[in-house]
Amino acid sequence: MGRGRTGRARRRAATGRTGGGRRRTASGRAARPPLTGPQRLLLAGSFLITLGSFAVLPYMSVLLHRRLGLGLGTVGFVLAVASLIQFAGGVVAGPVTGRIGLRRAMLLALALRTAGFAAFVPGLTSPVLAVGALLLVSAGAALYLPANKAYLVDGASEAQRPRLLSASGSAFNAGMALGPPAAAPLVMGSPGVLFSCVTVLFALVGAGHSLLPRGSADRGGDAPAPAAAPVRVPDAPDSGPSPFVVTVLSVYAFMFFQHYLALYAVPRTSAAFYGAVLTGYAALLVVAQPLLAERVAALSYPAALRWGFGAMAAGMAAIGAGGHTGIAVGGTLLCLGEIVLFLKNDLEALARSASAPAGVFGRQRLAAGIGAFASGVVGGQLYGVAESAGSARGFWAVVCLQCLLLPVFLLRRRPGALRHPRTARGPDGPRADVP
Repeated sequence: MGRGRTGRARRRAATGRTGGGRRRTASGRAARPPLTGPQRLLLAGSFLITLGSFAVLPYMSVLLHRRLGLGLGTVGFVLAVASLIQFAGGVVAGPVTGRIGLRRAMLLALALRTAGFAAFVPGLTSPVLAVGALLLVSAGAALYLPANKAYLVDGASEAQRPRLLSASGSAFNAGMALGPPAAAPLVMGSPGVLFSCVTVLFALVGAGHSLLPRGSADRGGDAPAPAAAPVRVPDAPDSGPSPFVVTVLSVYAFMFFQHYLALYAVPRTSAAFYGAVLTGYAALLVVAQPLLAERVAALSYPAALRWGFGAMAAGMAAIGAGGHTGIAVGGTLLCLGEIVLFLKNDLEALARSASAPAGVFGRQRLAAGIGAFASGVVGGQLYGVAESAGSARGFWAVVCLQCLLLPVFLLRRRPGALRHPRTARGPDGPRADVP
């Protein structure tokens, strides 16, 4: 037994690899494998896609209401339907990618979004055409995002997934942060120019995606089977909360901050300060998510829930304290909570499911949509009651209490739920623990 371990250690030293399959540098530290060309292209495309999308979508309510004359009730209904398509439509990504492959699914999605943004140009004088264009863009997003993540992790080991998914999140969030200010000079004065530029951008990104090689999920039946990847033992019924349920509740809690911070912060500080908080939030997310990815992946699922919801609870409490400092500190804590919960939920969903990654990410998108919808409904009523009572701070206190209680609710199971079941090894793969 001892000789076997010594022999393995010698072989690792001779090959320069660690037990996890990574090479070691001269300093003895485990070196990360470099990103491949297709992965770099996909991450660059992810940034450009959100840059173009968020140059337009945040201003959609203004365009529909002020330029096209739709009533606010109609605008709200249209945006709700578009959001539902974008989130819930993700469940079709699995069947579609299974039939046509990941690369073709992304190309189809980008074609839909390009056509949608192009239709906005004549749609600026036609409410019907504008609404149809928005729904087309939303349908493209529903198909693209799960296929994008699935292609990114296609063939990657479980140890590489946190780095890839965190890099993807940073690319998306960087585009989200830069899109609105980039479009501000054009959105009202020259929206036709703006939509034309976004259409060209999406066409170019689609052309770039056509250069991507087919992933392993895109091969035909006569292709050689891929190398076996590390597998995890499916969870027993009492091994912990479902990632789908946790994602619903994570987004539910987070969206109180996303939906209602402006109502609270702008009257108490200024619109400029609120914008600075959002910009700083996005910048912190872009920088911190890749840096924390491996630490988040190393956490057990129960620990991630406690840390994530705990950070959100502290953030909500800080916002409720009010003032510039409280709101800024609260935003920072909410950002850390988002990093821990959202990344860990995706990793856990991938690890627990035998389905193709595109289907897993599609279900995660559906969970996010359910959480966002519930938060909007509950939050509107709750904030209205708090304002009527003359204490908007009470809203944040109630949300803070929810964030404290959610991990208790999720982990209320028998003690066995917090123990790690036996682990499994893939053929030639490292051991993978199941939280």
